[in-house]
Amino acid sequence: MTRVVSRAVGDPGQVAVWSEPRDDLVRERPVEEDGGEVFEAAGGPFRHYRREVRVEPLPGGRVAATSTTTFHLAVPYFGRLFALPVRRALRRPPGAHRTPWWAPPDRLDPRAASVLGVLAAASVIAGYLGTLLTQTVTYAARDFGVADVRPQGYTLAAVRAGVLLAVVLVAMADRRGRRPVLIVCAVGGCLAAATGALAPSLPWLGATQLVARAFSTALAVLIGIVAAEEMPRSSRAYAVSVLGMAGGVGGGLCVLALPLADLGTGGWRLVYLLPLAALPLTRGIARLLPESRRFTVARTGVAMRGNGRRLVLLAASAFLLALFTTPASQFQNEFLRDERGFSAARISLLTLLTNTPGGIGVVVGGRLADVRGRRLVGAVGLAGGVGATVVMFASSGWPLWAWSVVGAVVGGAVLPALGVYGPELFPTSLRGRANGVIGILGVAGGVLGLLVAGSLSDRLGGLGPALAVLSLGPAVLVVLVLAAYPETAHRELEELNPQDVPPAGPAPAPTPPPP
Repeated sequence: MTRVVSRAVGDPGQVAVWSEPRDDLVRERPVEEDGGEVFEAAGGPFRHYRREVRVEPLPGGRVAATSTTTFHLAVPYFGRLFALPVRRALRRPPGAHRTPWWAPPDRLDPRAASVLGVLAAASVIAGYLGTLLTQTVTYAARDFGVADVRPQGYTLAAVRAGVLLAVVLVAMADRRGRRPVLIVCAVGGCLAAATGALAPSLPWLGATQLVARAFSTALAVLIGIVAAEEMPRSSRAYAVSVLGMAGGVGGGLCVLALPLADLGTGGWRLVYLLPLAALPLTRGIARLLPESRRFTVARTGVAMRGNGRRLVLLAASAFLLALFTTPASQFQNEFLRDERGFSAARISLLTLLTNTPGGIGVVVGGRLADVRGRRLVGAVGLAGGVGATVVMFASSGWPLWAWSVVGAVVGGAVLPALGVYGPELFPTSLRGRANGVIGILGVAGGVLGLLVAGSLSDRLGGLGPALAVLSLGPAVLVVLVLAAYPETAHRELEELNPQDVPPAGPAPAPTPPPP
């Protein structure tokens, strides 16, 4: 239980604001009790909330108001982290009726806050699993005596065939439910990833991680679907930004473990054993995660035919984006180690110091995408992030570090602004299958990007020129976003997809966006 005490001294009119009910992060209602004014939560992300106000007279006609708030956030796993800014917000007097910049535009109810916390924990697992092979393949190749970058590219490309299994899993979630399939993916991904520690060769490592990548890809897709189905209409991009940050934490944990690769030629194998430590976390996720409210009332038999244009648009977008982002991320460690002479520890330092500020772009981008709209935020993030990344691969010394920061911060806005479209633009009973198909096209673009980048890097003398050529894909996507994407901010999923039935129970009451 967290306790916040605020004291104000002044004329009665000046301190009277503390006796008003709050209407920002929490919507208060007065409770009749003797000995002072008491308020409880009528809305907000709290399991427990109580505020007592006591007013004492002072000499000279002045008064002192003491406000004591006790609360327990309904956010599992990350409640203590969010409690710090919540405490600061609750120290302000009531009356402003505005949510802080870091909070979602809508006021979350306890269920939405709890689901978001559970999904964030699952995102940490997905982030680690999705980063694992990318961070370690260069060290595994060295251990197996593979010096050329091409076999690494072939391995990374082959692993992406796991998206076919991922499509089966997410399609199953349209029939069996989001919750059971999500849990299977989390457990299966951890177990499959750990088998990579036993791989005797690079092809065997690729085979084990093909299965692990299938589970982690399906897990990431289902996390986004559940978030879209559970969050209020003006906070879906915010939820994607929070989940993206949590996924970044998972990827950061993998990067932090990377120096294990310097312990010896087989040190990279230890990084593959760490997902086993996440198995107890999956038990908590299974216990706390409810089934999606929208899935429980979804209509069956909805045809994909009427949603074909949206599917083609988003699938083509995924292809164009992955054409650049996949080789840029997959080959970054190889570029740093081979072309810039970085050690594993230095690679970890660069990744952590330059990517961590990217969280600013993710959070701000999510807020702007919910309040101002998705399209412009997504287009600016794409153009700025890709451009800065191209310059980074052409740089060395401190400019390399600086451009990496710029690319992470500006490009971070793309995740919440455009990542929310996949779950938003399809009916509930098609949402998994549609996003699976989009994932296939994204993987196809990534595979092509890996193969082209590996070939062009040999012909053009490095990865930098190769990625400059591949950046044409995101450039075309910027035009598509501005010209063809619909605006989905502030709209219910049932408004975007009239085939759907509204979920049972009242939706959380939205609070107006700040001016």
